[in-house]
Amino acid sequence: MSAADTALIDEFIDALWLADGLAKNTLASYRSDLALFAKWLGAAPVRPELVEGPLTASERGSTALCAPASPRSESSAIVGADETAINAYLAHLNTRPGGIKSASQRRLMATLRRCYRWLLDQGRLQADPLLNIDKPGSIQRFPKTLSEKQVEDLLGAPDVNTSLGLRDRAMFELLYATGLRVSELVGVRLFEVSLNDNVVRVMGKGSKERLVPLGQIAAEWLQRYIAEARGALLKQHVSDAVFVTTRGSGMTRQMFWTLVKKYAVRVGIPQERISPHVLRHAFATHLLNHGADLRVVQLLLGHADISTTQVYTHVARERLKQLHRQHHPRG
Repeated sequence: MSAADTALIDEFIDALWLADGLAKNTLASYRSDLALFAKWLGAAPVRPELVEGPLTASERGSTALCAPASPRSESSAIVGADETAINAYLAHLNTRPGGIKSASQRRLMATLRRCYRWLLDQGRLQADPLLNIDKPGSIQRFPKTLSEKQVEDLLGAPDVNTSLGLRDRAMFELLYATGLRVSELVGVRLFEVSLNDNVVRVMGKGSKERLVPLGQIAAEWLQRYIAEARGALLKQHVSDAVFVTTRGSGMTRQMFWTLVKKYAVRVGIPQERISPHVLRHAFATHLLNHGADLRVVQLLLGHADISTTQVYTHVARERLKQLHRQHHPRG
């Protein structure tokens, strides 16, 4: 990737952060998508099936793109890319083993549209190269969730006679009681938890803060973990993270996902039913199953738009239909 593209991406990410206050993980996704695109623009050979007419001998051996080469080597490949180059990149992604998931393609296109709109606003482009490129199909995918029995099995899987098991049980209980995002869970600090009031203060997406109530059971497990296990895990280390490793550092999202998969296998939950956010999804679905108001669930989850929360109403309805089919004599 050229220095010009590196500088452009840095500037774009800074502009996004200043304008929208997007979360660190969201900005990292934007950066990753653009960096991969820029690297491909700078290295991909011309593909004969993606251009009209025969290739010349120099084109066949060239590392140039279908897009016109920029006259200056230090110029930005992202700025120089046209509709043909972008279509070629999308085709490249779809010809890789396994292709590209529709959700990943939608995210990539959202990233590119945002970046090129910014370039237009900056006066660096005269026309939008994405104008005639169709948006990927918006097939709605419903979140993976668990039954209440499966959640109970998962919560009970850690061995609470060990420090690590007690930590894992407390994490699972807190997540199911609050519906936090995994990034929010592993980012919780001691000063953000009030066991007297049974609430946790969460810094969510876009640096938006919210107070989320703890259930009594989750509060008890959290209190027990802090009193009995956290110090043993920290040893001589110092950290304000609630959930820590044996090395004294805070837990990461990747570590948590590894734990979820391990305990799911232990209690016989199929892997296709598991995701890093499965307890967050179960939290929302089970609340709705028990009659919670959709806007209350929206506030608890920290969704800016209620349409994001509405997907859980479908999951809840499908669960009711399944129960009806299983138990009604004419189901």
